[in-house]
Amino acid sequence: MTKNMARKTAPDSSRRSERSRRAILDASLELVGEVGFGKLTIEAIAARAGVGKQTIYRWWPSKAAVLFDSFLEQSGGAGAEITLPDTGYLAADAKAVLRATVDTMDDPKYALLTRALVAESQNDPELGAELNARVLEPQLAAWTGRLRAAQEAGQISADADLRVAVEMLVGPIFHRWSLRTLPMSHAYADALVDQVLGGIATPAAPFTTPDPAASWLGLPARPAGPPAPPANPGPRRPGPNGPGPNGPGPNRPISKQPGQR
Repeated sequence: MTKNMARKTAPDSSRRSERSRRAILDASLELVGEVGFGKLTIEAIAARAGVGKQTIYRWWPSKAAVLFDSFLEQSGGAGAEITLPDTGYLAADAKAVLRATVDTMDDPKYALLTRALVAESQNDPELGAELNARVLEPQLAAWTGRLRAAQEAGQISADADLRVAVEMLVGPIFHRWSLRTLPMSHAYADALVDQVLGGIATPAAPFTTPDPAASWLGLPARPAGPPAPPANPGPRRPGPNGPGPNGPGPNRPISKQPGQR
């Protein structure tokens, strides 16, 4: 009886470790927002998380490594499959994704952490390699896969360099964001897509939908074609001067001429 009770009440070390890990990641996010990366310390993270320093060092070699795992948690975790929408309308899909990227990068909670990691990666080659391998390259591969599908469908020139095209789409977004040269906007994202895809598209490519957001939301996408012809108003009643421009037209009464009954 006592043995069975002991088995039921014994602490679960894996659950305790997960709680500690979660507390450390949360504490690092809170503190980097309060004091910035430069003033962030392992000691402060440990104190906020309620753990010892050695607990942190057992799992991470540095504060940058802690923040990197926090970043991965925020963005859905490492190894998560990245796919871009494919409705058959490449420009609309690309605009929807780039608009969402602009919104994410403009989010202060995301921007603060990402700027800290990007800046630190310039001095920490190992962190830079991790960022490239686990964050940047999977995103670029997803973009390349979407462009390749369009190329195989005949929407993009067969000799287009897809990697260069992808970097021309996403590179300017990161440049404007990192250097703060000009504001980020949906209009800027749309302009990038129009400029880049306009240079590699085949003449018959169906590139637009009425609303780029429709493809991202999974709504039916239709090509933007010429405006529909006006509805046939029916036969026009001939006026005193015939059915031409001086006639009464379909919505005007026929006026009587002097002497008419």
